[in-house]
Amino acid sequence: MYFGDLKTKSIDELEEIASQIREKILQTVSKNGGHLSSTLGATDLIVAMHSVFDASKDPFIFDVSHQSYAHKLITDRWDAFDTLRTFGGISGYTKPNESPYDYYMSGHSSTSISLAVGVAKAIALTKEDRIPVAFIGDGSMSAGMVYEALNELGDRKYPCVIILNDNEMSIASPIGALSRVLSQTMASPLYQKFKKQTQNILKKLPDSAMYMAKKFEESLHLITPGVLFEELGLEYIGPIDGHNIASIINTLEIAMNMKKPVIVHAQTTKGKGYMVAEGHLEHWHGVGAFDLKSGASLKKSGAKNATTIFSDTLVELAEQNEKIVGVTAAMPSGTGMSEAMSRFPDRFWDVAIAEQHAVTSMGALAKEGFKPFCALYSTFLQRGYDQVIHDVCLMNLGVVFAIDRAGIVGEDGETHQGAFDISFLRAIPNMTLFAPFNDSSMKEAMRFASTLLTPCAFRYPRGSFSSSDDFEIEPYTLGKAQIIKEGNSSVALIGYGNGVGRALAVASELNSSVSIIDLRFVKPLDTQLLKSLAQNHKKWFIFSDSAKIGGVGSAILEFLNHEKIADIELVSFEYEDEFIIHGATQQVEESLGLLPEQLAEKIKQIIGE
Repeated sequence: MYFGDLKTKSIDELEEIASQIREKILQTVSKNGGHLSSTLGATDLIVAMHSVFDASKDPFIFDVSHQSYAHKLITDRWDAFDTLRTFGGISGYTKPNESPYDYYMSGHSSTSISLAVGVAKAIALTKEDRIPVAFIGDGSMSAGMVYEALNELGDRKYPCVIILNDNEMSIASPIGALSRVLSQTMASPLYQKFKKQTQNILKKLPDSAMYMAKKFEESLHLITPGVLFEELGLEYIGPIDGHNIASIINTLEIAMNMKKPVIVHAQTTKGKGYMVAEGHLEHWHGVGAFDLKSGASLKKSGAKNATTIFSDTLVELAEQNEKIVGVTAAMPSGTGMSEAMSRFPDRFWDVAIAEQHAVTSMGALAKEGFKPFCALYSTFLQRGYDQVIHDVCLMNLGVVFAIDRAGIVGEDGETHQGAFDISFLRAIPNMTLFAPFNDSSMKEAMRFASTLLTPCAFRYPRGSFSSSDDFEIEPYTLGKAQIIKEGNSSVALIGYGNGVGRALAVASELNSSVSIIDLRFVKPLDTQLLKSLAQNHKKWFIFSDSAKIGGVGSAILEFLNHEKIADIELVSFEYEDEFIIHGATQQVEESLGLLPEQLAEKIKQIIGE
């Protein structure tokens, strides 16, 4: 469907377009899964954006961009939208190589205003007739990077429009009828003209009179939510109704014509237009396939996932040890920490989208004698990297990093694949790295982590472990691997974390009797076991859901080089040096040649079978 130029549409036509977009989103997400409540809530704002600004030249910069589905549908992707988040289909996030209307690739929060400042500088240098439009949710406003950007923007006064999509009223709540009247007034051309004239008059007054007048003006702003932005040097309009398209258009036109940085604060309802999902319901933020009529999930129950094992074990450990505390950054249910937060609200915290603060604050708790568990997705831990080095490892403090979503995460794609945590953590002194491979070893890994007095990190996959085999799991001992199976051939399959399950699956495809090792620790390595293994096994194959550069195979090659063991042929089946696209995990793994049958064929060719 092609909507044409939205600037030529009447309000009634725009409202109908918004309704059609919501219906398309619901039909698609109910089949494919995706982000639902936030993108439904943002639809009217995005329709109004396209009605006021020119997306062919004005950069539309969506923060996180999971709420940009309406933008995709308006910009010539209606027919392709049925492929949303599928392998080879369109992304669930903005992606410039998918469409020229997608300005930036985005999947992490709180970057949009910094990007807008950079664009505004370029526009100022080239003197082009463009204006950046940043679209940011109230949740993203909890990250410090936002205020770094606002601080500079307020000082330099580059023209820029920032649309603050407040769908949980967490920025500010309107204070009764008076606030609504004031907010509507602040969005009017008459008020903006009056304000400018007042400021010109104030400049001409004596200092004492100017001071009193300024204080009077500030006292009026105190009953509206914009005082913080005004103090940072930005204009503020709002809050406005984020579902009244006529009002949004009027406000955006005012903001665009002000030729300065403007915050437009719009209040919206998550899940707007789909009654089942309306309101502050975390479940509907990101969903799998569901029945559109009832809202019931279509996902079949399966093995207990690793996050649930983490959640259950964390509560168990916390019951036994009152010194155990924990933190997550805006993902309490996603990381499995919500149950601990419910049971022990004074010991487990959600600090919002603030990974840097989460890490550093846990460092201080460790110094005070507590045992912190910092639960973050692999891809989000990247945002706290300096703090891991400077505020935890430098002091050798016993913070436990529980790294969820390690490896391929599927439909979220490049921005969310958990490929790099081994590579970037392995280089840090004082850090211990280990990984479980099934439910039982997960519990043992967490028990070990709770007793370690120095920094450590363990990783586990999205969903369930690839191995459900019931092995006898030994307790974890620092730097010690476990032999899962001893074979009589020269081949050793060495797995790390979820890679052990892949090694087991590959072994069942091979004709020869191979040894299977659960490496357990990639730092420190079990050098004694590896030396022993090298005596009878000359072909080593490495399995780990991680980047090859700096990964598990790299660590073992460093060991072989250090020990001057030259007769080992080592092949790593870790990820190559590229970002991994989105799609169902099995399809992505097949495209990378990582399915067990594919790997078994490669090994057979190498060993000559």
